[in-house]
Amino acid sequence: MRIDILTLFPDAFSYLNSSIIKRAKEQSLLEINIIDIREFSKDKHKKCDDYPFGGGAGMLMAVQPVFDAVKSVKDEKAKIILPSPSGKVFNGNIVKELAKEEHLIFICGHYEGIDQRVIDIFNPLEISVGDYVLTGGELPAMVIVDAVSRYVDGVINKESLEEESFSSGMLEYPQYTRPADFMGYKVPEVLLSGNHGEVEKWRKEKALEKTKAVRPDLLDS
Repeated sequence: MRIDILTLFPDAFSYLNSSIIKRAKEQSLLEINIIDIREFSKDKHKKCDDYPFGGGAGMLMAVQPVFDAVKSVKDEKAKIILPSPSGKVFNGNIVKELAKEEHLIFICGHYEGIDQRVIDIFNPLEISVGDYVLTGGELPAMVIVDAVSRYVDGVINKESLEEESFSSGMLEYPQYTRPADFMGYKVPEVLLSGNHGEVEKWRKEKALEKTKAVRPDLLDS
């Protein structure tokens, strides 16, 4: 999968050069390119924002540099994504759908947002990572890239994907590793029993128990 991220702050994406995503890039499972929108500004000072027509607080990202940045990487297969508080709320279904794409382009807004004409021209999929507002689209873009990358073939063990939270419609069961006793906090005996049937039963019970307590809405749906 190819991922192009358009941003005013390229240095914000150092996280994508670590851990599982770094390994996926080294194995050519992912190609992630960070594109500096300022390089497309026609202003001699590389300015990319301006005051909104009609007045209002803050500045808007101007249409020209964003438009040219998108055009520099866009192809027929590209799916364009705009992280935005007014978008669809991000969830597992969106993750799986985006993972089927060959090419994703992220437009990271900043300040008070971007000129509406960028949206009108490219019709991006607007995605919200929650009912709150961040200072820019960089953090949401990384959240989406991280979640989607895990479903790209070869990046994560398929068994891990099947057993994690939300994949079964419930939250994930508690997990433990060595030591079996830490300051009196002991691993449940069933996990030490070697009885795989009982272990599976316990895990399902605990997943249901946790979901009822923390996210009962998942059971309703």
